[in-house]
Amino acid sequence: MNIETMIEFDKVKNLWAEFALTESAKKKIAETNVYMSQSELEARLRDTTEARLLAEKLGNPPLVTLAGMQEIITIAKRGDCLTASQLEEVEKALVAVKRLKEYLCRGKQFEISLSYYEENLEALEEVREMILMQIRNGAVDDNASKLLKNIRADIERAENKMKERADSILRANKDCMSDSFSTYRNGHLCLPVKKECKFRISGSVMDKSSTGNTLFIEPTSVAKYYEELGLLRMDEEDEVRRILYELTALVAEQDAYMEQNIRMMEKLDFIFSKGRLSLEIQAVEPHINTDRRIVMKDGRHPLMDRTVCVPLQFAIGGEVQGVVITGPNTGGKTVAIKTVALNAMMAQCGLHVTCREADICMNTNYLCDIGDGQNLSENLSTFSAHIVNVLNILKQVSRDSLVIMDELGSGTDPTEGMGIAIAILEELRKSGALFLVTTHYPEVKHYAAQTKGLINARMTFDKESLKPLYQLVIGEAGESCAFYIASRLGMPKSMLKTAVQAAYGADAQEEMQEYGSLFDASELTNANADEAERGVAGQTTVSKIKKKKQPKTQNLTEKFNLGDSVMIYPDKKIGIVCRKVNEKGVLQVQLQDKKIWINHKRVKLHVAASELYPEDYDFSIIFDSVETRKMRHQMERKYVEGQELIIEE
Repeated sequence: MNIETMIEFDKVKNLWAEFALTESAKKKIAETNVYMSQSELEARLRDTTEARLLAEKLGNPPLVTLAGMQEIITIAKRGDCLTASQLEEVEKALVAVKRLKEYLCRGKQFEISLSYYEENLEALEEVREMILMQIRNGAVDDNASKLLKNIRADIERAENKMKERADSILRANKDCMSDSFSTYRNGHLCLPVKKECKFRISGSVMDKSSTGNTLFIEPTSVAKYYEELGLLRMDEEDEVRRILYELTALVAEQDAYMEQNIRMMEKLDFIFSKGRLSLEIQAVEPHINTDRRIVMKDGRHPLMDRTVCVPLQFAIGGEVQGVVITGPNTGGKTVAIKTVALNAMMAQCGLHVTCREADICMNTNYLCDIGDGQNLSENLSTFSAHIVNVLNILKQVSRDSLVIMDELGSGTDPTEGMGIAIAILEELRKSGALFLVTTHYPEVKHYAAQTKGLINARMTFDKESLKPLYQLVIGEAGESCAFYIASRLGMPKSMLKTAVQAAYGADAQEEMQEYGSLFDASELTNANADEAERGVAGQTTVSKIKKKKQPKTQNLTEKFNLGDSVMIYPDKKIGIVCRKVNEKGVLQVQLQDKKIWINHKRVKLHVAASELYPEDYDFSIIFDSVETRKMRHQMERKYVEGQELIIEE
């Protein structure tokens, strides 16, 4: 079974996808997997945090799907003519880009890097305004050109004259008409003439009624206007097509910016979907480590109701490599191990986690054995399916794995199952992996208590009300509570004694003393732990975690010099540094048509200024206008009253 399905990460993805608009973002969510680079993971978590901040402070971002926009751009690039409705879609898309750009600009007040994605969005105001002026309601507007306006005015006049002429003939020959109004048939304006009066009206028969008693005749005097209208409509069609081709060419010229807008809209949709998911499930950003340590304070399952979910306090790592959880059925053991694995996987996928505070390590793989596991098609029983799954886990496990197993050793003879459970735990301990298992076997509890690197934990249970409390207590072993439950439900003491004797044999007396409240025993004793044979299974490492490189101490203001040729990522645009990096890590770059402020992390040196310009080169020649340089020269020579030099940044 798929690990994501076992721990319900697939359900988290389904919830996450509800906050995405574009198909690209939804597909990326479905394909999301854990990151293996610590630097990349921390960057993705930062995106999630900043997206949540903007959504909290500014509301949901004005994202749209831009569905079909790529097809429209392809048509324009191919040289075909876009329809008026397609051009209207382009205009709406550019409006959406403008709104998103403004939204991100407002976010710059919070000094977060996500807001600087605004620099990669191009609203193309000139293209948008041209389309808006010439296209209205899915058609070319009358005012799109002077010629089109005149042609349509001529068409309207010709239609009015044609209508007036037809009405005149209608009034003059009322006795020949079967109706009191003219009508259009096959695109021609016709009069409803009685069959017997057909020769009294000069014209062409265009149609007849279903009974044949009425003929629809286009009068000869009206037909001449129809010919005039035909010519005018051809002129109109030519002018409309010219306008559409002109607007299509405008769109085709900006195809690179349009495609960049689509990519950025999809990328931001994915990022903001993570932020909105974090808000929905009230999650927090986890701290990421590579020290094999997981600490969760007030952790909870992200799909459970927050009002009824009991917070989980959990820690593993350091001297504790494995946790063995015991307790009664329906006590929450399975939910506890799923909560740990699910939150760890969410964190490593760049999502926030449902904890008050979390410190989570990166794992090369997540290995899981939960559920019945029966496979009738392969003739596997519950126990067989568990063993097959466990053996696969032991082949893949490594020091950097996180393993969770439910009901370890169940589904077979208790004595043999206990031995197998201890053998599995020993192999996991040797592998160095972090692991969480649940079990009912008392021998496994004793093994965990006496083995270095392992620790017991229990799910609490109210023996009076017979209700689980769903609280995990690390460091204490739990009990199944079967005898307490049976006693509370009315089982006689004689039957309980028989049950204990059958279960514990020679140690029955000691066990009855442990259940003193049930058997009036006074002395409590502890059973000795049994030992099991320990086998060795193969180990394979799936992949390696890449730790982030420690940043070298560097004065950011010296990272780039004035005049350096730099490349801006991810779009690989070339620009020239016109303002050095400030204390916030932002510098100003002169592009071909504008100056932009951008974070130094997105800029890479292309060619140093020392290789491009002579020493003491006056960079104002590049960055300042002629008027500014002239004014600066005058003010350096003498005081000029009323003159003020403003350096634009």
